[in-house]
Order: sequence, then C-alpha cells, then structure tokens
Amino acid sequence: MGAPTSLTDVHDAMPSFDEIIRTLTLQGGFNTTSVILGTTLLGLAAGVVGAFALLRKRSLTADALSHATLPGICIAFMIAQSIGMASRSMPVLMSGAAISGVIGVACIHLLITKTRLREDAAIGIVLSVFFGAGVVLLSVIQTNPSGSAAGLNHFIYGQTAAMTRADSITMGVIAIVATLLALLMLKELTLVCFNDGFAQVTGIPVWVIDSIILALIVLVTVSGLQAVGLILVVAMLIIPAAAARFWTQRLWKLVVLSMLIGAASGYIGASISALLPRKPAGSVIVLSSGGLFLLSMFLAPSRGVLATTIRQAGIRIKIANDHLLESLHEHAQDATPPTIKALAHAQGIHPLRLRILALMLSMRGLVRIKDTRASATKSGLARGARVARNHALWEQYLITYADIAPSHVDWSVDQVEHVLSDDLIAELERALAGDAR
Repeated sequence: MGAPTSLTDVHDAMPSFDEIIRTLTLQGGFNTTSVILGTTLLGLAAGVVGAFALLRKRSLTADALSHATLPGICIAFMIAQSIGMASRSMPVLMSGAAISGVIGVACIHLLITKTRLREDAAIGIVLSVFFGAGVVLLSVIQTNPSGSAAGLNHFIYGQTAAMTRADSITMGVIAIVATLLALLMLKELTLVCFNDGFAQVTGIPVWVIDSIILALIVLVTVSGLQAVGLILVVAMLIIPAAAARFWTQRLWKLVVLSMLIGAASGYIGASISALLPRKPAGSVIVLSSGGLFLLSMFLAPSRGVLATTIRQAGIRIKIANDHLLESLHEHAQDATPPTIKALAHAQGIHPLRLRILALMLSMRGLVRIKDTRASATKSGLARGARVARNHALWEQYLITYADIAPSHVDWSVDQVEHVLSDDLIAELERALAGDAR
C-alpha cells in the first residue's frame, strides 16, 4: 500500500480501490487489523472517559497528565535497563508513565490547595516542568554509550508502525477495562459531575469518584501513548466528548455519541495511516477526530452553528416583521398609508430591507403594497394590535414590579414582546389587574 520506490521517495502513492476496501473491512493484514482494532477501542474508551472528564472540568488536567508521563517513561526505561529487564517492555514503560502522571496531578492538587495559584497556572507549571524533565532525561538516554533511546521519542508523537501484536492487545484490554468501569459507575459519575454537593450529602464520597475519574484518565492516557503520543492523546479525551455535546443535552446520549465519535476517529485515522504509511497515525487520528468535531459543530440540529444561525435569523426576521405590523397598526387610522421610506426611517433600517419585509408579509396576506405605500390587511392589523398590546403589558409590568423607570424599559420591551406566550400574557394581565384593584 503506497510503498516508496526509493530511499529518497517521501511521497505516498494513492492506494487502489481494492486496498481501501480490504483495509476498511479489516482484511489488510494481521498487523494492520490489530492496529485498527486497537486504536478503535482506544477511541471508544477515550470517548467514554472524556465525556465525564469534560463534565467534571478535568480536560486541562488530562493534558497535564499526558505531558507528565514522559519522565516516567524515561525513568522506567533507565531502571529496567540497569537491572537487566526488557527496557522496551510496554507494561514497564506504561507503569512508569502512569506513576509519573499521577505524581504530576498530585503536584497540581498541592499547588492549588497549598498556594494561591489558580488551577490554570498550576497546570501550566506542572505540564511544562514535567515535560521539560522528560526531554532532558530523553537526551541523557540518547547520549548514554551503553544504549540508545530505543524509540522512546516515538511516545511524544506516537508511532503505530512500531506497535506489536502484544502492544495492540495491551491497549485494547486497558481500553475495555476503562470503558466497563466507567459504565458500571455511570450513576455515581453522573451525580458527581452534575451536583457534587448533593452527592456528598447523600453519602457518596466525591473524592473517591474524582479519584476514579483520574484513574480512568490515566488508563486511557497510558494506553494511547504508543498510538497517538503523549502530546496528542489528550485530544482523544476532549474532542469526541466536545463534539457529542453539540448533538444532545442528555447524559446517556452524550456518553454513547462520544464513544461512537471516539471509536470512529480511531478507526478512520488508523485506516488512513495504513493506506498512506508515511502519514503519522497519531496526527491523522486526531485530525479525523477534529473533522468529526467540525461536522458536529456546523451540522448538529439544535446546537450547531448552522442551526443556530438559521434560528437566530428567523427570530430577527420575526421581530422585524412584528415591528412593521405594529407600525402599520399605529397608522391604521391615517387617511393616507405611510410610505415605505417613512416607515424605514422611523424604524431605523434601510428602505430596501423594509420593502423586502413588506413583500414577505404581503405573500402571507398580512400587508398590502401599493406603489411606495404599505398598509396592513385585517389579519395584519390583528397581529399588529397583539404586538402593541404585548408591548404595553410588558412595559407596565416592568414599571410596576421591576421598579424600572419608564424611560429605561423600551429596549427590553422591544426584545421580549415578540416571544410572549398566551399563558404568560394571561398571567401578566391577571397580575396587573390584581394590582389595579
């Protein structure tokens, strides 16, 4: 698949259609299939854990933890090498990464509780110091005449090509354990994420749940070091959950969607990297996750940018239409209907825009346009009268109950009068009628 033709060839040849199908259907070879399955499971676990980390506002902590794993990897390598163990063993390196990451998070907690530093400053300090220490240790290992870094620098950016079958199995097992643990404690995690005060009152130890969330983050982080790298693994925890947040406001849907987006990111990224071997898998996986995030951000039906823009445009058009009908209602008794230009000047908008609004209302049978003048139909007058009445009701309510001066309520009323429901209008009428009595 896209093999180079010479040592100096740095370009990927485009894979054939058959190669694409074989890779996507997990028939691209044992190693390729193992990597794709491993990164898919990693994405699934990262999606589950990331959803709770996002709700618990632990995303930056996950970033610090991932950077803090580098010195642990280096120290574990050096210790294993000095005592004659397999220094490149994944369990050994992952254990060092986990210990170092937990120490980094503990340092953040100490800085927050024992000093006046804010959380963002503490995270920045620990992240940079631990990562700097890791880079120094990495250079020491590289200059040691007794051995080399043995590919440790690949943990910074990730290298799926160096993954063995055992690495994929280890990553998959850790991902499955993290996912199952998160799902088994779904009720407790949910309660702590949304109302930790109530959780504490009901007897749930919040610090234990926070520790479990931290442990899950550690598991996912260390399992993703080989595939994605310590710099980019935090993206697998944050992006799927943030993308899922655009689609729903219910927790179980958020967790499921975050799982699916994370798994899809791992699957798509690893498949592309397998088809284009010179493209780093970790970066491609994160880019795949970012692509799904952009799709969610723009296309989500309720909270997406497109839906929000359309909804806001609809509200602005409705308000402008109501203002026009209210103005026409005020001029209903005039001998001559007002000109479009005069109406536009009174409302402070461009005459062309007001003409377009009048044309739209005329298509709905609410406005009549004759030459340069506009007047409201019977149904248009009824709508204009309703808007004017809502305006007066809300204005009087603010003056009576909110103790706002009459000269200061006009802008607020102009925004609210268009969205008052029939029930709220009836309630306003009862309140004002009772006050009058």
